[in-house]
Amino acid sequence: MNEFEDLLNSVSEVNAGDVVTAEVLTVDNDQANVVISGTGVEGVLTLRELTNDRNADINDLVKPGETLEVLVLRQVVGKDTDTVTFLVSKKRLEARKAWDKLIGREGDVITVKVTRAVKGGLAIEFEGLRGFIPASMIDTRFVRNTEKFVGQEIDARIKEVDASENRFILSRREVVEEAAAEARKEVFSTLTEGSVVTGKVARLTSFGAFVDLGGVDGLIHVTELSHERNVSPKSVVSVGEEVEVKVLSIDEEAGRVSLSLKATIPGPWDGVEQKLAAGDVIEGKVKRLTDFGAFVEVLPGIDGLVHISQISHKRVENPKDVLSVGQDVTVKVLDVNAADERVSLSLKALEERPAQENTEEKRQSKPRRPKRQEKRDYDLPETQTGFSMADLFGDIEL
Repeated sequence: MNEFEDLLNSVSEVNAGDVVTAEVLTVDNDQANVVISGTGVEGVLTLRELTNDRNADINDLVKPGETLEVLVLRQVVGKDTDTVTFLVSKKRLEARKAWDKLIGREGDVITVKVTRAVKGGLAIEFEGLRGFIPASMIDTRFVRNTEKFVGQEIDARIKEVDASENRFILSRREVVEEAAAEARKEVFSTLTEGSVVTGKVARLTSFGAFVDLGGVDGLIHVTELSHERNVSPKSVVSVGEEVEVKVLSIDEEAGRVSLSLKATIPGPWDGVEQKLAAGDVIEGKVKRLTDFGAFVEVLPGIDGLVHISQISHKRVENPKDVLSVGQDVTVKVLDVNAADERVSLSLKALEERPAQENTEEKRQSKPRRPKRQEKRDYDLPETQTGFSMADLFGDIEL
């Protein structure tokens, strides 16, 4: 017992909490055996006290003969022997130094490494010190897949530092917002209405596609995606696709940019006069019906109107009584107006006029003789002349 006490006293110069220099003797079974410089006392440095990376190989981190600065954690006495060793940590010493670097630095931006995606956010490491970025502070938009950040080095702003509570909170969102504000300012200074720019499709919605112009998201409304009507954004573009768009309007104060994709693509009406002419007979498909007629697609992106009066020689009360959407029809081109983007069509021009209608029209077109006016060949005598009926017809025998 006395010998054991003498052994303990011989290493009294090494105490828990001391920062010491140690030389690595051997590396084996996820731990390194070290000797504390100037004491001859041995210590144990485990993989867990070297790094937060549980999948790391200790042989990649320390080598025999290497000298390390470590923190003494506690004294360990062997069960079967009277040997005394100390558990030491490199990781905790780095964390202590990191705390010293962080105290009073709230608001500063530092570079950290994301180690894990955890419930509610991201676990990060700064010079051996663990910290946390809440999910609401990762980005300007909600991030569903936080795993994509694991292993990355990112810039984040220090929000809270409390060494006593082991509390270290950061925000990446603020850094992203500030970078985006600078990028927006630069982009808006170069954008002009009417210019054609290149961007990348960032996301799709039911009403259009948002395009990243390098810090500013511009909107291509669904009506500006294609020359065709009633298209869905996903049928025209896809996320990540590079597109060339025309700037329609800019509202820097509201941070809005309106774009057009179809303005950069030749339209169906370009050179339509070479494709269609009055008198042409072509095939088409009924696209929609209205009270005043039917719109028939005669070329991709070009719908012509068959007015209700041009559907049939017979009286048509409603186009739906005669035609249906999707029906294939043969029509005659009556007129092509490229300037107003209008094509007039006729169905009845290709039908034979009914015989009854021909007779009726002839009868109606024949000029009527004016009514003959009866001519009087005598004048009735005025009563004041004094003549009687017998005076006029007296020589007629009864």
